[in-house]
Amino acid sequence: MTLLLKNRGALLILMFNLLLVFTGIGLVIPIMPKFMETLGITGGIVGLLVAAFSLTQLLFSPLAGRLSDKFGRKRMIVFGMLVFAFSEALFGVAESSVLLFVSRLLGGISAAMIMPAVMAYAADITTKEERASGMGFINAAITTGFIIGPGIGGYIAEFGIRAPFYAAGAAGVLAAVINLIILPESKPVQEELAETSVPGKEKRGFVTQLRYSYREPYFLALIIVFVMSFGLANFETVFGLFVDHKFGYGPKDIAFIITFGSIAGAVVQVTIFSWILRTFGERRVISVCLLFAGLFIVLTLFVHQFWMVFAVTFIIFLAIDILRPAISTQMSMVAKDQQGYVAGLNSAFTSLGNIAGPIIAGFLFDANINYPYTLACVVLLLCFALTLSDRKRSLQGART
Repeated sequence: MTLLLKNRGALLILMFNLLLVFTGIGLVIPIMPKFMETLGITGGIVGLLVAAFSLTQLLFSPLAGRLSDKFGRKRMIVFGMLVFAFSEALFGVAESSVLLFVSRLLGGISAAMIMPAVMAYAADITTKEERASGMGFINAAITTGFIIGPGIGGYIAEFGIRAPFYAAGAAGVLAAVINLIILPESKPVQEELAETSVPGKEKRGFVTQLRYSYREPYFLALIIVFVMSFGLANFETVFGLFVDHKFGYGPKDIAFIITFGSIAGAVVQVTIFSWILRTFGERRVISVCLLFAGLFIVLTLFVHQFWMVFAVTFIIFLAIDILRPAISTQMSMVAKDQQGYVAGLNSAFTSLGNIAGPIIAGFLFDANINYPYTLACVVLLLCFALTLSDRKRSLQGART
């Protein structure tokens, strides 16, 4: 019997808890415009709130990973779930911007606690041969939570604009209790204990890695990662605010658009994504998705009927859902024997884009609701142009 089968109970608990938490995160998305309107919050504040979450997640992830090694995965997961629950409840009761920022900062810390510990736990209970399958189950739970969350949130909001935040907090508490009572502490499989050597580059600090990343042959690929993340975060941050202000869409309308767009992306990922990469190669897939995302984002400025807004947004979400795993696959291809090092840089450049994008998008939204999407289009098309240049340097080792 394989380790994955022996530990399927623990893996199912991890999946269930992540499903609850990411459903909790997703269900607050469609009601954010009305919630912000109730508190009189500007688009600039919304952008800063999103960036605050990404910033603390970026800064605390390395520390949280080390703490999970020292104190155990289970403790970090349970504590992270409780912090998540508190942050969501605090956001629900908040009446001031200060409390909103405290909530988002705590939310980023909770994500930094939960995700590294869950990924490490999954690695502990699987062998190298089972690793991809185990991580696939974990990511499936995350994706499913994001898919069903907005739809559930749109209906929970019928009971009050703050109800989805309380529901998210309750989901976090339930997840923490399940982990505490049922989930056993993980023990690394024996073959992993023997692997104590770490490549020199992976020992570098976060700031040092960023400082010297320009020397790497795949530096242009990292720039593309940053520009892409910046443009996509720019689009996603103000999506709810944009359709609320321009078309008067309510929580149910926003939930419908996001949910079906996410379902389409998930279906593609589990059915034909591998075939798409094998047939066309990472570089072509990335270029085409960037082109479509940029062009359809600008089309959003010119459509008015609901079905047209839905269709255009559907294509954008589909392109994004194909683009992100394609970028990760491409980076893995260029990493060769530096998988950990390149994965860390990929994550760092993504996080930097996720911090800068929402801040700029929020303040541009306050100036003119069309400006964030105009910038997102320009940035993504610029990123598309980058993928067409300097092929050997930026995509060395990737399939074209």
